[in-house]
Amino acid sequence: MKLQLALDLVDIPQAIEVVREVEPYIDIVEIGTPVVINEGLRAVKEMKAAYPNLDVLADLKIMDAGGYEIMKASEAGADIITVLGATDDMTIKGAVEEAKKQGKQILVDMINVKDIETRAKEIDELGVDYICVHTGYDLQAVGKNSFEDLQTIKKAVTRAKTAVAGGIKLESLPEVIAAGPDLVIVGGGITGQEDKKAVAAEMQQLIKQG
Repeated sequence: MKLQLALDLVDIPQAIEVVREVEPYIDIVEIGTPVVINEGLRAVKEMKAAYPNLDVLADLKIMDAGGYEIMKASEAGADIITVLGATDDMTIKGAVEEAKKQGKQILVDMINVKDIETRAKEIDELGVDYICVHTGYDLQAVGKNSFEDLQTIKKAVTRAKTAVAGGIKLESLPEVIAAGPDLVIVGGGITGQEDKKAVAAEMQQLIKQG
C-alpha cells in the first residue's frame, strides 16, 4: 500500500516546499488539476527535477486525445497520468498504448461514474494500472466519501490496482486501510495540517502496518 500526497491549491515554489516537509513519508506526489491549470506541465517538470526519487502523478483528468496528452505529460516527467473513467474506451486505449510506449502508468479516476461496478470491470479489461474511486471536492462538502465505492471496485477488478481519494484524514485512515486499496491519496488531510510532517509520518506508519 502506497501513500500519495495531492497538491492542489499551491504554486510551484509552495508545492516544492510542502514536499520538502513530508518527502520521507510519501511514495507519490500528485500535481493536482488546479496546479496544472495555473502552472501548466512545468509544475510536473520542476517537481520531478526537485525530487527524482519520488513518483510524480500528473492529474490531467484526460477526457479526449488520450495518446497525445499522455505523450506531453511523459515529456514533462510524469510517472503516472490520470484519465477519466467517464470517457470513452478509445481514449483510454490510446492513453494505455502511449503510456506503455513511454514506460508510464495510467490511473483512471472514477469521479462521477454512475455505475461504478460495471465501468470498473470494463476499464480493467483495457490494461490500466490503477482504478481510483474519488469523491470530489464538491461532494465532500456535503459529507460524502468513497469508502463504499472502494469495496465495490475491489470486488469488480482483477487486474488493475485500486486507489481511493477524497477527504481522507488521519481519523478516517484506519477505515480506508481496512478496505485494502493499493494506493491511498491524501490532500488536505496532510496539507491542511499545522504539522504536516508529523501527520504524514503517522499516516505512513499506519499504512505500512496495514
